[in-house]
Amino acid sequence: METSAAEDNEVLVQVRAASVNALDWRKVRGAPFAVRFVEGLTKPKRPRLGVDFAGVVEAQGRGATEFHPGDEVFGIAYGAFGEYVSAAEREIVLKPANVSFEAAAAVPIAGVTALQGLRDIGQVRAGDSVLVNGAGGGVGTFAVQIAKALGAEVTAVSSTGNLELLRSIGADHVLDYTREDFAAGGPRFDRILDMHPTHSVSAFKRALNPDGICVTIGFGGMLGLMAVALRGKMASKTHGKRIRFFVAKPNKKDLGVLKEFLEAGKIRPVIDRRYPLAEVPAAIRYVEEGHARGKVIILPHPST
Repeated sequence: METSAAEDNEVLVQVRAASVNALDWRKVRGAPFAVRFVEGLTKPKRPRLGVDFAGVVEAQGRGATEFHPGDEVFGIAYGAFGEYVSAAEREIVLKPANVSFEAAAAVPIAGVTALQGLRDIGQVRAGDSVLVNGAGGGVGTFAVQIAKALGAEVTAVSSTGNLELLRSIGADHVLDYTREDFAAGGPRFDRILDMHPTHSVSAFKRALNPDGICVTIGFGGMLGLMAVALRGKMASKTHGKRIRFFVAKPNKKDLGVLKEFLEAGKIRPVIDRRYPLAEVPAAIRYVEEGHARGKVIILPHPST
């Protein structure tokens, strides 16, 4: 197959695996509307789908010096749902030799989101009690493991079918949201990382210890976003408990941290399904339905 050359300061990578994120279906749908301010109001600025990938460097662009043909890498590049992608050196790192391409491809966006939400915004420290709401999804499965790596005691909230999985990746306690409401007067937590903000700001506050922090990542639309961003900001000014809305900012340094976690076995990506490149639309629809356990992988070369 004919391939394009790498751009300046980029390397051309043969993609061995990529993974689907909520970003992909939101980009397709243009929803919630806030996504359009980033991706384009009337049509996507970057029409090619896919961001997370792992693969083998094929060629270097002008000015690219860090990676060389044959290097196995993983990271972030727009257009990752393809057989090849051109990736900036500042957004990729070497893949650990003891980690598969599929596992590495599962990490970038979800892993960085969980890491930054817990470490930077949530300021999680050893000994903290951390609740992860929506723990069975892509970000959630990483969050459980990263919180444990940071020394926290972790309570994972998900559906009935995910509870044993969450125990297997290190959750100290599990809650079935179909039977229990973590904000209904039970234990309180030092930190909450929330991927499904169906609770009110008041409910989050009830579930927090004094000086606790709730970091919310997902939102169901503009109204949900406004409720968390505006009401949470107001509540944070008058109480020690803080509510923060958060959007990850992927960077090479944090990819390096995740690489070290992978290499040391501190995080183990959970992979739900695998799809060939021709079935990307079906993979995106499956993730959009919201029932994926961990990550969904795209395989451009299933036989390799």
